[in-house]
Amino acid sequence: MAGTDSTARVVVGIDGSPSSQAALRWAVRQAALMGATVDVVGAWEGIPLFAGPTVVDPTLEAETARRRFDQEIHEVLGDDRPVEVRERLVQGNPTDVLLDAATGAELLVVGSRGHGTFARALLGSVSTRCAMHASCPVVIVRPPS
Repeated sequence: MAGTDSTARVVVGIDGSPSSQAALRWAVRQAALMGATVDVVGAWEGIPLFAGPTVVDPTLEAETARRRFDQEIHEVLGDDRPVEVRERLVQGNPTDVLLDAATGAELLVVGSRGHGTFARALLGSVSTRCAMHASCPVVIVRPPS
């Protein structure tokens, strides 16, 4: 998602979890200090093909992901935004989507753990993999206590 313009970018991943909401707030505050734009990135993986007899409407699935993504951004930021915020929702593996989006960015911000299956873990698998493989500095934000 690296652009041709010279504007600094802060990429933040969101998934609806409390830590991703905290990450979004943190990213916007940091971008304001840096004079940067914020690229809010969400990823949805969809239902695996081996789901059995379940019939899934991919259009409905994409619409649901978009609605949740838009709702989270609006709930956290409202309409008054101190920096330019660009939104990107992609179907794919969250780690791969975030690492791709962070190419050329000054900073990648993620929550400490999202809606994964290991809720008691200190760091989630996405945040850990981003910290290990990102091409830019990574900030991992914990949810509010």
